[in-house]
Amino acid sequence: MSRTSYALSLALALATTRLTGAELKLDFSLTPENAAPAGFRSALAGEGQPGEWRVVLADFPSALPSFGSDTASTSRRKVLAQVSTDPTDERFPLLIYEGATFADFTVTTRIKAVAGRVERMAGIAFRYQDPKNFYVVRASSLGGNVRFYKVVDGVRSAPIGNDIPVPADTWQTLKISCRGNHIRAWLNDAEVIPELTDTSFNKGRLAFWTKSDSVSWFGDTVIDYVPQSVPAAALIRAVMKEHPKLPGIKLFAPVGEPRQLKVVASNDPSEVGQLGGVNEQEVMAQGSLLARRDQDKDVMTVLLPLRDRNGDVLAAVRLVMPTFAGQTEENALLRARPIVQGMQKTVRERKDLIEE
Repeated sequence: MSRTSYALSLALALATTRLTGAELKLDFSLTPENAAPAGFRSALAGEGQPGEWRVVLADFPSALPSFGSDTASTSRRKVLAQVSTDPTDERFPLLIYEGATFADFTVTTRIKAVAGRVERMAGIAFRYQDPKNFYVVRASSLGGNVRFYKVVDGVRSAPIGNDIPVPADTWQTLKISCRGNHIRAWLNDAEVIPELTDTSFNKGRLAFWTKSDSVSWFGDTVIDYVPQSVPAAALIRAVMKEHPKLPGIKLFAPVGEPRQLKVVASNDPSEVGQLGGVNEQEVMAQGSLLARRDQDKDVMTVLLPLRDRNGDVLAAVRLVMPTFAGQTEENALLRARPIVQGMQKTVRERKDLIEE
């Protein structure tokens, strides 16, 4: 994975088993300054202009105080920022992480309400379905409170939470836990809402959230979660079990609103969310078969369509295959076809790849 092709580094520590199963760290250090991070999608709940999300360089507190000091030291680091300042009251910019869907999880993130005349808020939306259906916990510096809301069919519930000082322009630690239908939240290690029970949404995406003209920063986001069984991911695992010497395999499919061609499963989970290129678009549109040799790595890359039971193209499969002396594009395609044909035996329609 090159730095230029995928700016967002996602450290997926599946080998480090915890009570919930896996840990995901969102690291923006490889994203160019003032660029939007890859693997995310911007959305807007309510009214007004969409959010403007970018990575900025900021003073960020270290985890521990420096030696001989009672205060934590700081360093310059890249963090995520929402920087647009449309003051529309019912405006809620979101930046949705597209790499996974979460059911049971604990998310911890640093938040900082940097500026805002109408509002100074930052929060996390979770079990997100679409801009009209999700949960959110947010902290307000101007209001001096932390609140939980549920949004169902675009209607926001009555707020639940406590009044608590949330200093502006100061890093805070927000933590949210979902276990089944139980929801809890903390600010700086203090529980700030009563434990809630709600059955509206049992799983969904995670998203960074702001309100109105809030300029808000986010960093050190860690998600401890139970991995969901994504059909496309299970398909990739089955292929790798049968063909363990394959250097790589990725599935590209149109997802999101509006539809974008992205990696929905890969033998390298950090690649999920990458955008498809011209070649993948061609495979989707025309059912093309493509092969090329990578001389530097001595492998052959092959692209083929994955079809449903009606013969329509559901996804583009990118296979990286070991090569040998005399290997041609034609016989690379011949070697790849049985692999994709085996995949098609279990894929009859879109829902066999993607749960939406």
